[in-house]
Amino acid sequence: MSTASEHRFVATQSSGQVSALFERPPEAKALYVFAHGAGAGMRHAFMQAVAERLSRREVATLRYNFPYMESGRGGPNPQPVLVKTVRSAIAEASRLAPDLPLVAGGKSMGGRMTSTAAAQEALPGVEGLAFFGFPLHAPGRESAERGAHLGDVGLPMLFLQGTRDKLADLSLLEPLVASLTPRPDLHVVQEADHGFHVPKRSGRTDDDVLEELCDAFAAWMRRVLDSRHD
Repeated sequence: MSTASEHRFVATQSSGQVSALFERPPEAKALYVFAHGAGAGMRHAFMQAVAERLSRREVATLRYNFPYMESGRGGPNPQPVLVKTVRSAIAEASRLAPDLPLVAGGKSMGGRMTSTAAAQEALPGVEGLAFFGFPLHAPGRESAERGAHLGDVGLPMLFLQGTRDKLADLSLLEPLVASLTPRPDLHVVQEADHGFHVPKRSGRTDDDVLEELCDAFAAWMRRVLDSRHD
């Protein structure tokens, strides 16, 4: 059975402290620093569901709020604040679990801010990045511009994407991923939208999709950790 605890850490000097949830299963093999999307915080049902399922797959998680979500403000902070918060969360993760290798990323915007941070400067202790629905562009504004920084990351990456995701046209994301070194893993979930919901006609449930996502994450994580010893 995993243990869960609440914490607070300083996101940035100007923004002050934010909340975090740390969940660690007994046989944890790694810790995923898990950032939320633009419209919902660390306690969102999707974040909770993923954390619970990753725990069953021997992956600890640290979920955290960005400052705007912590204070209840409407829109996200400026990018520099979000990026600094990612770095602070990773430092907190290292403090809470100094014995575990780290992977980082998040849902939608949280994932993109993590990759932006990694592209700007190496993230200490982070072995790879994993994205639950990378937001490549705004709805109806298809472009790969938001992914231009990914070439500067230089870490193993995992993209978990739905075929109906209006924020990531696969005809743009697939060639972008193929151009990166090391080449990331791209796991495509049929019929899933940006929130990983699937229509009834698919014959699957959202729980089925969550299991698929977390299976793919755990398999990727094992490969990343194993590669450290090659």
